[in-house]
Amino acid sequence: MKIEERDIKMWSVIGSRATFGIAALEIAKKNKNLITITCDVSTSAGLDRYRKMLPDQYVDLGIAEQNMIGVAAGLASENFDVITTTFAPFQTMRCCEQIKVNIGYMKQNICMVGLASGLVLGPLGYTHCCIEDIGVLRNIPNLTIISPADSLETAKALFEAVNSKKATYIRLTGSSNNPMVYKKDYNFKIGKSVVLKKGEDVAIFATGSMVKVAIDVSKKLEEEKISASVINIHTIKPMDTSIIKKYLNSKLFVSIEEHNIVGGLGSAISEETSKIGNGPKHIFCGVNDTYSHHGDYKHLLENYDLTADKIIKKIKKNLKIRS
Repeated sequence: MKIEERDIKMWSVIGSRATFGIAALEIAKKNKNLITITCDVSTSAGLDRYRKMLPDQYVDLGIAEQNMIGVAAGLASENFDVITTTFAPFQTMRCCEQIKVNIGYMKQNICMVGLASGLVLGPLGYTHCCIEDIGVLRNIPNLTIISPADSLETAKALFEAVNSKKATYIRLTGSSNNPMVYKKDYNFKIGKSVVLKKGEDVAIFATGSMVKVAIDVSKKLEEEKISASVINIHTIKPMDTSIIKKYLNSKLFVSIEEHNIVGGLGSAISEETSKIGNGPKHIFCGVNDTYSHHGDYKHLLENYDLTADKIIKKIKKNLKIRS
């Protein structure tokens, strides 16, 4: 798929969910062996055109998520390429045993896409918010986990995941009017992090929607003479251990994620640094292992200190710099 700058701008406006639908259709047009399975989310996943144009490559099972994984495993065992999708908590935790047995244990070629993960569905409460999916799925062997930074990376991740012929979970965060991290096409590689900004004092590791926040943090820190690197860890598993080793001389590690600080990106990084030893202090920015009241997206990000100003305050406190 050739990606133009106008595509990237348009995808940013419509957000990762709709971009996923466009990318899935483009893949399916060329790959007649691909079948996409949903649970009554064709509109929510941007798949209405796909459903109408390629009905033989589209299966809607209704609200039956566990069954979706079973059907997907059956198709994959017959050498089909399979994408499954529904909202993130139902794609992952509702199907946890099926994912373990039918995908991880059986090593089936299935690409799962979790829609609207993180806090974006805050008005619906924590039945629909998903702050646990990385932690849950990191415990299942033979499963790749990707959290794209923006809409372009969503499309790139989907292409790579389907072509990888491996079991993969793609976690979509953010909403429509999704800020662009990448303004031009680039070489995306599963398991290989991207250094977006180089610095010496602080190493900021971010994933998903928080990558753009991390960039904003680094720019504001620069105004105060604090040099901060920004590393996009789009692949949570397998972790890019080489990038962590590269920044061990930093004064401070910062992980930023729209996920529980237990079991997510920060935990994955700290597991690696504990093996290496002599790493810098590490502060975790994310959901602090609690369920708050429901609320809109912006309110919940503020509530969990996942805004640039609040993260900067935390960094300066740990560097012992007064505001």
